[in-house]
Amino acid sequence: MTGVIYERVALIGLGLIGSSLAHVMRQQKLANRITGYARSAETRATAKRIGLVDEIHESAKAAVKDADLIILCTPVGAYGKLAEEIGPHLKAGATVTDVGSVKSAVVRDVGPFMPANVHFIPGHPVAGTEQSGPESGFAELFLNRWSILTPLPDSDKAAVAKLEAFWRGCGANVETMTPEHHDMVLAITSHLPHLIAYNIVATAADIEDVTNSEVIKFSAGGFRDFTRIAASDPTMWRDVFLNNKEAVLETLGRFSEDLALLQRAIRWGDGDTLFNLFTRSREVRRSIIAAGQETAAPDFGRRPKE
Repeated sequence: MTGVIYERVALIGLGLIGSSLAHVMRQQKLANRITGYARSAETRATAKRIGLVDEIHESAKAAVKDADLIILCTPVGAYGKLAEEIGPHLKAGATVTDVGSVKSAVVRDVGPFMPANVHFIPGHPVAGTEQSGPESGFAELFLNRWSILTPLPDSDKAAVAKLEAFWRGCGANVETMTPEHHDMVLAITSHLPHLIAYNIVATAADIEDVTNSEVIKFSAGGFRDFTRIAASDPTMWRDVFLNNKEAVLETLGRFSEDLALLQRAIRWGDGDTLFNLFTRSREVRRSIIAAGQETAAPDFGRRPKE
């Protein structure tokens, strides 16, 4: 067991990430008391029923009272109003972090509302599933995944080290980088793949409607995995794209250029270009497996439930 790192932790948002944090904090005894806030009365009732937190509150400002660590776990589009609400009620010396998939926008929206006596350290656990809601969480979500912290230039080193220890206690590896670098890295590794998945699934659905061609019925493994990605929380991903537009548009432009190259290769029968690209891509897959970020098991490690 890791042991207590923060006496009192407030989870602002109790979806997949928030509920998973509650589970792992209890399992590893990382906090003595966990409070929670959710906008939806239904979510609050569910959290209370399953014993997700020690206290559940109808307002974020009530949830953060006396908390040593506050973690924003809502879609990033809600961060600004939440930060404005909780700012005056934060305990001196508390640490405020988040789990959002963009970081520059979080610095922009949350930073202005943080008191000088509070440590604001943006973060992003690179972990998730297509599930959402308070009952979707599980303690192993962060195990051997990366949690990226983007401390500000004046961030207190001891507070950063303590937050790093917390994420390691959750089972994650920890990396630090600037908010801008984070947003560019995640644009290509996460945001663009989700955008492509959403678009491919929508295109297939349109073809299905127009041609009655049984696209859905005979969809193979590749399309099926695209639909898994595209099943992710639409509110969260809407906010991601609206708040990381510069980096996403840059990577989307590069992707469009590479796609045009593939289009020409197919049109002109350029097998060498296709083979070389597919070989490079295969090596990337093997590198991800070697890095422990995926399994080499058949069917991407996902088997039907027995």
